[in-house]
Amino acid sequence: MTRYHHLIGGERIAGEDGPDNINPSDLDDVVGVAPDTSRELARHAIETAAATSASWGNSSIERRAHVLNRAATEVHARRDELGELLAREEGKPLREAVAEATRAANLLSFFSGEALRVGGEIVPSVREGMTVEVTREPLGVVGVITPWNFPIAIPTWKIAPAIAWGNTVVFKPAENTPGCAAELVDILHRAGLPDGVVNLVYGKGSEVGDAILSSPLVDGVSFTGSAGVGDTVVSRSAQAHIRVQAEMGGKNPLVVVGDADVPLAVNIALSGAYHSTGQRCTASSRIIVTDDIHDRFAESFLEGMQRMRVGHALDETTEVGPVVDQRQLDQDLNYLDIARREGGQVVGGHVVERDTRGHFLTPAAVLGATPDMTVSREEVFGPVASIIRVADYDEALTVANETEFGLSSGICTSSLAIARDYMRRARAGMVMVNAPTAGVDYHVPFGGTKRSSYGPREQGAYARDFYSTVKTAYVNPGGIPSSGRF
Repeated sequence: MTRYHHLIGGERIAGEDGPDNINPSDLDDVVGVAPDTSRELARHAIETAAATSASWGNSSIERRAHVLNRAATEVHARRDELGELLAREEGKPLREAVAEATRAANLLSFFSGEALRVGGEIVPSVREGMTVEVTREPLGVVGVITPWNFPIAIPTWKIAPAIAWGNTVVFKPAENTPGCAAELVDILHRAGLPDGVVNLVYGKGSEVGDAILSSPLVDGVSFTGSAGVGDTVVSRSAQAHIRVQAEMGGKNPLVVVGDADVPLAVNIALSGAYHSTGQRCTASSRIIVTDDIHDRFAESFLEGMQRMRVGHALDETTEVGPVVDQRQLDQDLNYLDIARREGGQVVGGHVVERDTRGHFLTPAAVLGATPDMTVSREEVFGPVASIIRVADYDEALTVANETEFGLSSGICTSSLAIARDYMRRARAGMVMVNAPTAGVDYHVPFGGTKRSSYGPREQGAYARDFYSTVKTAYVNPGGIPSSGRF
């Protein structure tokens, strides 16, 4: 068992133990334990980040790029080791866990390049003889609050651009994935990141998050988590007049129309619904199928679902790992009970035993689901998908858009006209054609509409809109004597 520490200003700080970090594939395996925290310690981290802000914000772009590039090299070299830790902590099947570590390396590499591409403009003024300079500067101190389901990738796609554009960070990871957070921050410091630029604080969101949201030293908050907590983060950030970026989940539709390639559509639906145990905000939790193909699709889908191998995350044959913890497992089972009471036919969704004690739940599909059922409206965040029958494409589009969320939306079709129409009319930040709703590239913007997202987009070059501020300077060369000195 590993004992983790806060890291503030380069100093490792112990504290009273928080909850044990239990391997969801093996409840007898304690991966580690992180310290709990207090508001006072969180305030110390914020003050340290603020004290370091000016020096790091004025550092050279090449220095920032080198730090990120060296970190990318180490993460890539250790991707198998980091993937194994991630699989033990979170329960993600090993192949997916290693892929996530690889994604983190790619993100660090990408943002090392972005550090050198800050850019700006010099444009003429409407006033004769004057010029206008438009430049970007660091936002300042950024609070980063991340979830457990992507414990290496999500912190990286927030912290890497923060570093690239010269910000300092107070990083509060999820309580049940402390090891991934510790490794990421250690790697950044070994890559040459100065003390105080990224400060790691473990503990409850009610303590650390409250300290971040109530501090006048914080300039922005980047949050990923539940919609309920996200609403609070957005509201309190607005009250404090600080910039906020919030990703808050989804209820993503995958539409399958009559002209779709059925075997392809089934594989796409299975991947989108059940990989990562359905514990991702881009999961295909509503599968909307037109009447002319519904029965054939559903039969093939159920056959494929029931063949999926549920097991220990470190078993290379596992396709669906355990649910992350008992609380999440209880939530999944409760939603299935509600679906039954509301008239749905639940197939799968059984708690099963394996060689080790774990939170193993077989994938579940709710047949005969309707758009107004609870399981079709609320984010389950587990291996649960509702299959909804509709008359035709027009009804499918309507049902797909009838949700308070709007993160990712997909369609399976062989018609270019339908695909183009769906891309235009789907009310979502990301649209997938003949591809799973889950699975996005690291160099392009990520985010949604409606209740899924708030604030500037994450990832890609668009990340600069959150992590930097724009300054407009007017220069009148005629007002500066030619012999003037600094």
